[in-house]
Amino acid sequence: MKNGQEVQPFFNNSRDYISAQEVTFKIDNNKAKLSRNDAKFYVITVSPSSRELEKMGKTEKEQAEAMRKYVRDDVMQHYAEGFGKGLNKEDIEYYGKIHFERKGADRYDMHAHIIVSRKDRSNTRKLSPKTNHTGKKNCGNVKGGFDRTDFFRKCESSFDKRTGYDRAPEQTFDYLNTMKNGSPKEIFQKKEWAERVNHERLEKMKAEWSRDLQEPRQEQGREEIQQQGNSISQVPDINQAPQRKKQQEEELDQPRKRSRGFGMGM
Repeated sequence: MKNGQEVQPFFNNSRDYISAQEVTFKIDNNKAKLSRNDAKFYVITVSPSSRELEKMGKTEKEQAEAMRKYVRDDVMQHYAEGFGKGLNKEDIEYYGKIHFERKGADRYDMHAHIIVSRKDRSNTRKLSPKTNHTGKKNCGNVKGGFDRTDFFRKCESSFDKRTGYDRAPEQTFDYLNTMKNGSPKEIFQKKEWAERVNHERLEKMKAEWSRDLQEPRQEQGREEIQQQGNSISQVPDINQAPQRKKQQEEELDQPRKRSRGFGMGM
């Protein structure tokens, strides 16, 4: 615990416990042919909201494990694919660290910092997420570029699928990015889209509530019908009443006939 934060060890694609000294050594020695002005590494921050954090687990241990898995399998895979060079997460030299920050007696936030080397793991290719994607094969010394918008969108989608998080349209990256950088027309269209999605969700919830309310009533109705059927089956048939009376008289008369010779021996 340091300054209200619980700091965990560094991790990468295959290891959970890596010292700060090893991280420094690996990053410092993975910079072949980088100029003095080239960045040696970049930092990616993953910071879930409080509601997103709830979907990652109930305890700090569960949440930390979920964060490591999300970073390894989703974030860094999308990062590698974003360069358009046929790379995957195993090709990226990166080190992540998770921090828990206390906020009061029972509240805390969690975030992860990911240090990513400018060179790939083989120390042969330059990778810069700050090079804009143009759709061309060559962009100066860096081929293909990096589509940051697509990267953020894919990371968000993967998180929602992995955790089952039901994201409101106003919380999506596309919506927030449009509100910040979009034209007046784009902002208006995106707001209309959010209203439409919210309306559709509300109508779906109403239909589900209505169905949930009807099911107990239908079940109760079936039970009442069954009970009424049982009661009806117990009512005597009027047409059979004379026959039953005659049968009862014969049954009563039979013991009297038999008793006339009872106890006599021959």
